Amino acid sequence: MCLAIPGRVEKIEGEHAIIDYGGAKRKANISLVDVKVGDYVIVHAGFAIQKIREEEARKSIEAWKELLENA
Repeated sequence: MCLAIPGRVEKIEGEHAIIDYGGAKRKANISLVDVKVGDYVIVHAGFAIQKIREEEARKSIEAWKELLENA
């Protein structure tokens, strides 16, 4: 099983971007997807693997928050 985390593209630096995962910001490789600042992506193992709609990303982020709060 693999987990992919949704996040918002905050800044693009060549083939990498700063991704905001609901407050936690990390660098990810974006060479596999065509994105711009403000887009939402699914990131797995440090690579953005898919662009997603904002509504879908927000639902997923909320589900992660609930899961972590109840762990």
